[in-house]
Amino acid sequence: MFNMSKMTTDSPNKTEHQKQIETLEKQNKELKALVAWYEEQFRLKKHQQYGASSEKLSDDQLELPLFNEAEITAVSVEEVEESSIEKKQKKSPRKTYADTVPVETVSYTLPEEEQGCLSCGNDMHVMKKETRRELQIIPAQVKIIQHEREVYACRNCEQTNISTPIVQAPMPNPVYPKSMASPSAIAYVLIQKYMASVPLYRQEKQFEQLGVTLSRQTLSNWILYVANTWVDPLVQHMKQTLLNQEVLHADETTVQVLQEKERAPTSTSYMWLYRTGRAGPKCVLFDYQTTRASKHPKRYLQGFKGKLHVDGYKGYEGLSGVTLSGCWAHVRRKFDQAQKAAPPKQGGQLTLAEQALKKMGALYKIEKDIASKSFEERLKIRQEQSIPLVEAYFTWLKTIKPQVLPKSKLGEAIQYALNQQKKLEQPFEDGRLDIDNNAAERSIKPFVIGRKNWLFSNSSKGAKSSASIYSLLETAKENNLNVFHYFIYLFKTLPNIDMEDSNQLQKLVPWSTDLPESCYLANHKE
Repeated sequence: MFNMSKMTTDSPNKTEHQKQIETLEKQNKELKALVAWYEEQFRLKKHQQYGASSEKLSDDQLELPLFNEAEITAVSVEEVEESSIEKKQKKSPRKTYADTVPVETVSYTLPEEEQGCLSCGNDMHVMKKETRRELQIIPAQVKIIQHEREVYACRNCEQTNISTPIVQAPMPNPVYPKSMASPSAIAYVLIQKYMASVPLYRQEKQFEQLGVTLSRQTLSNWILYVANTWVDPLVQHMKQTLLNQEVLHADETTVQVLQEKERAPTSTSYMWLYRTGRAGPKCVLFDYQTTRASKHPKRYLQGFKGKLHVDGYKGYEGLSGVTLSGCWAHVRRKFDQAQKAAPPKQGGQLTLAEQALKKMGALYKIEKDIASKSFEERLKIRQEQSIPLVEAYFTWLKTIKPQVLPKSKLGEAIQYALNQQKKLEQPFEDGRLDIDNNAAERSIKPFVIGRKNWLFSNSSKGAKSSASIYSLLETAKENNLNVFHYFIYLFKTLPNIDMEDSNQLQKLVPWSTDLPESCYLANHKE
C-alpha cells in the first residue's frame, strides 16, 4: 500500500535538495565564467608580452566580402602567375636618398703602362664601369660667429656742437639677447629634444664632445625663452586657423609633471591634441592641462562649429555646435584584443571576434579604394557600398550579443561598438570625414615616443613650452618642411618683425606659400 506519510516526509527534503542543486549549479556557472575571464586576461597578457603588437589587417581581412566570399576569393592559377609576372616587371631600383643629397664620384683607373692586353699586347678599352655607393657622414660642427658693428660719430660736432649724433650700422636682433644662442643652435637643440627625443643631459655631453660647455640648465633656459617669446605667439595665431575649419580631430595622452603647485609629483596630467582634417591647411596643435576633464576641450575649441573626430572618451560630449564622429579603429582594437584573449580555435570555423574583424575589413577595403577621390565621390560610394555593410554589421552585433558573456573581452567589444553606433555611423554621411581617428593618433605618437625617453617634465611651465614646440614641429612635418631649416628661418625672422602684426605672422606659419624654398624637404611638390 502507498504510504502517504512517507510522501509528505520526502517532499520537503526533495525541495531542499533541489534548492541546493540549483544554488550549486549557479555557483558552478559563476565560477566557470570567472575562470574563463581569468584565462582571457592571461592569454591577452601573454600575447601583449610575447606576441606581435601590430593590429594591421591581413589581405584576407581587407578583401573579405560579406555575401559572396567563395566566388571572389576563388582565383585561378593563371591569374596568380600573371600577377607575379607583372609585379616583377614593375619592380624599380630602390633609392634611399633625395635628389638634393650631393654625390661625389671617386674614379679608379689602371695606370697607362698596365692598360696593355696581357695576351696580345694591344691597348685595352673601357668595357664598362662598376659602381658602388657608400653613405658618408659629416659630423656636426660648432663655430663662434662674432657680430661686430661700427658706430659712427661726427668729429666736427664733437668739437663745435653741444650734442653729437651717433649712428650705428644695422645689425639683426638676436633670438635670445645677452646669450650665446643663435637661430641654428636653438633649432638644433629643439630638433634633438623634440624630434630625435634626446634629453638635455645627453645633449650636454654631445656639446662637450664638440668642445663647447653648455649645461642642461642653459639649454633649458634657451628652450623656455624661445617657446614663450617666439613660438607660442605664432602657435596662438595658428590656432585661429584651426578653429575656423569645419572638420577637426582630437586626442589626448598622459604626461607627468614633477613640480606642480598643490599637486603630488606622481599626479597624472594630460597633453591634448587637436588637428585639422582632410580639408584646409595641415595644422597640429598641442595643449597641456592638469586633468582629463571635459572643460578643457570646451575651452580650447570655443568658437569651433563643425564635426570632430574622437575616440570613445565621453569628455568630448556636450560641445556646443559640434557633431562627434566615432573611430572604427578603436572598435577594431577591442575585437582584436578579444581575439587574442580567446582560447585556441577548434576546427576551421571563424570565431565571432574574427568575423567582426573581417566585416570591418570590408569597410576599410572600400576606404582604401576611395582615399584619393573627391569628397563628393567618397560620399556617393559610401552611400552605395558602405552604409549597407554598416547597417548589417550592427544588426549582426545585436543578434550575437545574447550569446556572449557581458564581462568577457568579446562582450565588452560588442557593447562598446553598440554604445558608439551613432558616432560610428557619422563618417558615412559626410565625404570629408575619415572612418577613424588615426590622423590624431599618428600626430600624438611622436610625443608619446619622446615621453618614453625624457619620462616627465619638471614644471607646468616646461610642459606648456613643450606643447607649443611640439605644435610647431609636428605642423611643420605635416607640411613637408625641413624642420631644422624652417626653425632657423623662423628664429632669424621673428625677432625682427612686429609680433602684433597678424599679416607678418601669417607669412611664417608652416603652410604659408611665402616661405623660402630652403625650408622645404626635397621633392615636396608632388
